[in-house]
Amino acid sequence: MKAKLLSAAFGAALSVTAVNASAATLDDVKSKGFIQCGVSQGLPGFSQPDSSGNWSGLDVDVCRAVAAAVFGDAGKVKYTPLSAKERFTALSSGEIDILSRNTTWTATRDTQLGLNFAGVNYYDGQGFMVRKELGVSSALELSGASVCTQTGTTTEINATDYFTVNKMEYELVAFEKNDEVVAAYDSGRCEVLTSDASQLYSLRLKLTDPNVHVVLPEIISKEPLGPVVRQGDDQWFNIVRWSFSAMVNAEELGVTSENVDEMKKSENPGIKRLLGVEGNFGEGLGIPNEWAYNIVKHVGNYGESFDKHVGPETSLGIARGVNALWSKGGVMYAPPIR
Repeated sequence: MKAKLLSAAFGAALSVTAVNASAATLDDVKSKGFIQCGVSQGLPGFSQPDSSGNWSGLDVDVCRAVAAAVFGDAGKVKYTPLSAKERFTALSSGEIDILSRNTTWTATRDTQLGLNFAGVNYYDGQGFMVRKELGVSSALELSGASVCTQTGTTTEINATDYFTVNKMEYELVAFEKNDEVVAAYDSGRCEVLTSDASQLYSLRLKLTDPNVHVVLPEIISKEPLGPVVRQGDDQWFNIVRWSFSAMVNAEELGVTSENVDEMKKSENPGIKRLLGVEGNFGEGLGIPNEWAYNIVKHVGNYGESFDKHVGPETSLGIARGVNALWSKGGVMYAPPIR
């Protein structure tokens, strides 16, 4: 009993320390002059470095948007590649300021890890990829298959639940790093690769011959992906949340990186508030009043980011689907700036 009490007290002390340590993130960010952003170890379309080490992707744009809001410069970001296993520890410890790494918002993560999800920048769901030569057209035909996945993710429990509910035998083969998962599947170590559907399209590009693989139609889970911050710092949480919300609101209002300067002359009250022409919404966040203007000017609205990195004209070729605006048949929705 004494050991349990000591353990509980120690855990509580760590929690208090973590909260106190995170209570002035904006000041820390301004002091060092950049935002430290936790990203994947390389996921095309979401967070991927080029040959010169320059990062880009849908998740990267969230961090660039926050940098634009705080500094007026979307380039003031440094990136830390993290595995699924490392990501939450890196955020909790203060190694990074934001985690923007295809991370699913769940009850456990939101309530037991001392973290806050600041929104959803991609609504996803878990799927399966197989070789076309297997002749499989449905995940319900995968009984007895070996399934590759990544440790420390929601995909493990989702896959287990799916095969159990459907009374199918399976072998789960888990690896810590995405590249290890891809290599194992590509070499034939397992017959199935399971992950979020968006990630499957990205990982397929890394295979020896992407054209011989197919993503099956079943979506077996809800995977709302979004940026994460530490609990205990409401100001920083609000800055990250509203930076992404500004991108969504800009798309809804028709404000783009190309027309944003002209739009500052608009008589639309919503556009005036978004771009800082009317109101003083930056003051409430502790950042310049043109914070949202800077985001759209230097990063673009949500639709621009989606189309540039993962949309139909990219190598991933992902349709907007549920990630379309709520006014266009999707579920992407942001609270208004007013």
